[in-house]
Amino acid sequence: MEIDMSGIAGWVDTQRDLSRETNTVRAMAGAMACRGPDGEGVWTSGAAVIAARRRDLNGPDVQPVVVQGVVVACAGDVYNAPELRTELQARGHHFETSSEAEVIARAFLEWDTALATRLTGIYGIAIWDTRAQELILVRDRLGAKPLFYAPVGEGVVFASERKALLAHPLVQSRVGVEGLREVLSYAGTPGQAVFEGMAEVRPGHLIRIRGERTTQERYWRLEAGGHTDDLDTTVATIRELLDGAVRQQMRADVPLCVMLSGGLDSSGLTAMAARALRERGDEPLRTFTVTFGAEEDFRADEVWGTPDAPFVRQMVEAVGATHTDIVLRAGDLLDPVIRTNSLRAKDIPSPLGNMNTSLYALCRAIAEHVPLALLGDAADGIFGGNMWMSMPPLLKAETLPWVAMAQWGGGKHGMGTDLLDPDLLATLDVPGYAAQRYRESIGDVVSLPDDTPEEKRMREVWHLGVTNWLGTLLPHGESISQAAGLAFRLPYLDHDLVSYVYGAPWAMKSFDGREKSLLRAALRGLLPDTVLERRKTPYPTPQDDIYARALCAELMEIVNDTSAPVSALIDAEAVKRFAAEPGELVSGPRAWVSRTHAEMVLQLNDWLDLYRVHLTL
Repeated sequence: MEIDMSGIAGWVDTQRDLSRETNTVRAMAGAMACRGPDGEGVWTSGAAVIAARRRDLNGPDVQPVVVQGVVVACAGDVYNAPELRTELQARGHHFETSSEAEVIARAFLEWDTALATRLTGIYGIAIWDTRAQELILVRDRLGAKPLFYAPVGEGVVFASERKALLAHPLVQSRVGVEGLREVLSYAGTPGQAVFEGMAEVRPGHLIRIRGERTTQERYWRLEAGGHTDDLDTTVATIRELLDGAVRQQMRADVPLCVMLSGGLDSSGLTAMAARALRERGDEPLRTFTVTFGAEEDFRADEVWGTPDAPFVRQMVEAVGATHTDIVLRAGDLLDPVIRTNSLRAKDIPSPLGNMNTSLYALCRAIAEHVPLALLGDAADGIFGGNMWMSMPPLLKAETLPWVAMAQWGGGKHGMGTDLLDPDLLATLDVPGYAAQRYRESIGDVVSLPDDTPEEKRMREVWHLGVTNWLGTLLPHGESISQAAGLAFRLPYLDHDLVSYVYGAPWAMKSFDGREKSLLRAALRGLLPDTVLERRKTPYPTPQDDIYARALCAELMEIVNDTSAPVSALIDAEAVKRFAAEPGELVSGPRAWVSRTHAEMVLQLNDWLDLYRVHLTL
């Protein structure tokens, strides 16, 4: 199976001769060279130019592919490509390559856009049908892979990353009120791309563009109800679905690993992957863990209750893994190269700056050993493991739960906003924007006639975790890992697994009174009891004061530099007061929220400078 290290870009315009615009699209694809450092392919005609970057991990995969007038470029993995190939061969198709892109092209010839319902995997796909002069853009069901587009003249440009669109001479780096609200609210709004004129293909959707006509079609959605299995059957089915997803996503001709934290999610993947390798007679599973400093220096608080190290050791011993600890220091997170690369990977600022830089450093280190990692991301959203799921006041809040959580932690407007200019915040009304996006999302939830108020409410919150929250989480890992040269696969994102869990009633999802009840039950017997019963602990962050003091020093540099790009957006006096108390960023129940305020100011400053953003507020 092909390994996802790829990016696509293109320009379609039936009213303009694009046959001489190959270099324009090459420049767009070149902006994503980290996704495909081994080469690129370009297909050019008068109406379309399509490019694909690639990394040849298991032999050349030349894209775009052309089959009977259908041009296909795909960024991502189609996990069931072997099965689709067999089915299409039975229908009379004769394949000329081993490429997944050819499978997609022939599937389109066979089923038209209904092919989207037959694909399993994580992908952003562009299909140019020369016969109908129509462009089709397809994104995977849950949005693991990005795919952006923007109108240009009478046509459209598309790409796997925003920066590739910005490399087109007619696409401007402009951000208005709506885009800045999206950044500061961390809303994860489906389709929202932050930059003016840009949009993102929504998860589970496809876009059809013919001439000046653009239509959006939804081919998948979460459905409630219809769950008739009892508890034991449900637990067994979840275990079977997850094991199947792990085995399917382990199909690869290159070494792979698991990013292991010692938590329930990654430990479950570790146990299943190690078992699958033993059954195949392969070498032991490799695992990697990120740590900050020595284990004895860990300080528990209300958010981070236990260090990862003891639980990681237990899992490694239990499955016989070959383990490597990646130890990061404050200097790694402050390294300007790492900080710039992690920001450039995401194309937009984030209030979780230190998590961006540490993940980049971790992925870069892992990529020196193996090119592919299984990751436990998304399990919290899918199984109800996010912290707000156990906090009744946040479950009742009429806004995005993570915004409510930040407000509970002391953020006046949410995450990363308290050091911004009060007049700007009044104009933006970030809490109002978050509440609006919250209402839009829960408005998509289908209620059933026999729903109790509790069942209805928990389904709404669950839906937010699988849609908007994943809309913030998945781009974080995907973009940074690709920039660092590491391919990710996400077994918990298997759409059959997600649909099955979503359809189960709340009483079953919470049958033992704890978070992730069904997942814990499904993994019982595979994990040591101490790992199985470990309380949820988020991704680690530095706990020493070196990083906090450095952030405060940088904030003061910005305050004292009136030419700093972000200077017009901040409350200088608030920043001075904040920077005088670096201890507030180190420990305590509100330290994580305080860090988001500092991180956002620094990220905004770097972003405005790096991307030459023109704000239209």
